Amino acid sequence: MATPRGGIPQPQPPIPCEANPQDLRALGEALLARGDEVMHRIQERTEDTSASMEASVQESFERIGHNSTAAVARWIAGEDLSVTQDASNETSKIFGELAAHRAAPLHEVTRRQYVWRDAMGEVLHECAATLGSPPEALAQALFLLQLSMEFAHLRVCKSFERERQKTDEALTRREEELAFLATHDPLTGLPNRTLILARAEQMLARASRRNAPVAALFIDLDNFKTINDTLGHGVGDELLQSVTSRLKGVVREADALGRLGGDEFVVIAEELELATGPELVAERLLAALKPPFRLGENEETTLTISASIGIAAGVRSSASVLLRDADIAMYRAKWDGRNRFAVFESGMQDSVQSRMELEQDLREALEREEFLLAYQPTFDLSDMRPTGVEALIRWRHPERGLVQPDAFIPLLEETGLITEVGRWVLEEACRQGASWHAAGHPVSIAVNVSGRQLDSDDLIHDIERALEASGLPAASLTIEITETTLMRNVGETARRLVEIKALGVRIAIDDFGTGYSSLAHLQQFPVDALKIDRSFITGLRENKEGETLIHTLVQLGKALSIETFAEGIEEQQELSLLQAEDCDAGQGFLFAKPLDPESAGAFLAGWPGPQTAAHTAPAANGSSSNGTERTAPVPGARDGAGALGA
Repeated sequence: MATPRGGIPQPQPPIPCEANPQDLRALGEALLARGDEVMHRIQERTEDTSASMEASVQESFERIGHNSTAAVARWIAGEDLSVTQDASNETSKIFGELAAHRAAPLHEVTRRQYVWRDAMGEVLHECAATLGSPPEALAQALFLLQLSMEFAHLRVCKSFERERQKTDEALTRREEELAFLATHDPLTGLPNRTLILARAEQMLARASRRNAPVAALFIDLDNFKTINDTLGHGVGDELLQSVTSRLKGVVREADALGRLGGDEFVVIAEELELATGPELVAERLLAALKPPFRLGENEETTLTISASIGIAAGVRSSASVLLRDADIAMYRAKWDGRNRFAVFESGMQDSVQSRMELEQDLREALEREEFLLAYQPTFDLSDMRPTGVEALIRWRHPERGLVQPDAFIPLLEETGLITEVGRWVLEEACRQGASWHAAGHPVSIAVNVSGRQLDSDDLIHDIERALEASGLPAASLTIEITETTLMRNVGETARRLVEIKALGVRIAIDDFGTGYSSLAHLQQFPVDALKIDRSFITGLRENKEGETLIHTLVQLGKALSIETFAEGIEEQQELSLLQAEDCDAGQGFLFAKPLDPESAGAFLAGWPGPQTAAHTAPAANGSSSNGTERTAPVPGARDGAGALGA
């Protein structure tokens, strides 16, 4: 027998014997014709194991049986040896894979081979008896059958070993992958919390021996959730990968950079100058994030992002404590305005705990119906008649009392609760406005909208639902947006405002003059009113520059056919100057403080009608000029606007 390159001897034609080729051909053809009978006998003898096997495995066995029977029968009939090669290769490959992958036990694979051989031998004997074949022809046919089975068995063993090695290698790779995933972030490839804590423990141990400080820098991307919500998680993931690349370019090889989850990263550094070293690292990290990120296959998306960084340095009892303190300092950086770093100090933990408790109370406030709306009347400055009210949110907590807007609205923004609470404000303000309309007071209702709300098309649907549910005419609702919010994403903001305007709702720019909008920008938005920020109104009589600015802003509004509205009017002189400049409307303590719904309704019902300003403007305490009480101010309320009317 010849031995090929693969190392397995190939079956060669047997040493010629006295068997007549015609007799062999007859036997081979008879065997081929009874191939189905061979398969039937195999099935009968393997019923005990076939029932427990998957259908795909059983189909593989049957295919092998058919192919092998036909190939060997044709070989016996005198065809070239090559007819067995394809069947033999396929048989060995399939049998080897089944055994190596444990789809079928190796002993079952071997047993099937012998069952097939025995069934073939029986049918050959029957064919020889039927044909009256000479004994030497039958012997030669059985010899070829046995030879075929033995070499197929050798190939199965080789194939099994090859497949087993492949499986073992695949398992090894998978184990390595799982080990990596257990200690690394799959998105960025950075060490995860588990590995970072382990490395930090090692650094702390070295620091203790060498008396050298260790610092942890806790990095949290600012407003990352907004990017995920507006641009999608695909863009968010790409941004995280780009951020990782920039951070890697800043930290030293000896430092440990990791991703703790979400938009949180951490740098653990050792052998730094304790006084200034960590701060210098933080400055480099912030600087690395300043250039715009260009994302997408064609860099079609441009994003600018910042981060808040908390620093904890020095000796700590454990890595967990070190990271905890850095995390606390990071929250301080966020509360101080973001895009900055803060160094952990004693006492910060109590501050963070108080903040966390406030956040938890805030999350439950809407469900517990602790929010309420106050309404501050607005006036037409030409005839001093009330034309509407601005809805301002307040929070009355059962233990904290009346919480000032400045204390909780930034937290609503930061946590994302502003969207849900803003939806409630819209619904409640529209409901109250419709109630006043039904009572004969067709005033307009102004509702402040936050940047988070304006980042989503959900705002459009929220406005539609609030109007439909309340029955308030769309023209009686004004949506107020701060100038800063307006400029966050000019293109998308303009599109959403156009859709809101199409509902019939009015749009006003709040705190105008404090942002960076230009005349060109203003013309992109469907704006009905400019609300001049109170900082330009206060002390107007003594501030000639302020008077000039008011003149400019009012003239700008008239040039654009936009109503001008003054916020925070508190003195008669301020009112007189605004009227002289022909400012259209205003609000302030000079007329009325924010009122609860019942008092606001009474205020509207009791207003005497159009008169001159000098005779009708109530005093700042909420009384009319003749001393008659008209208002019941909400305790602690201030004239103001901003997100939800701070």
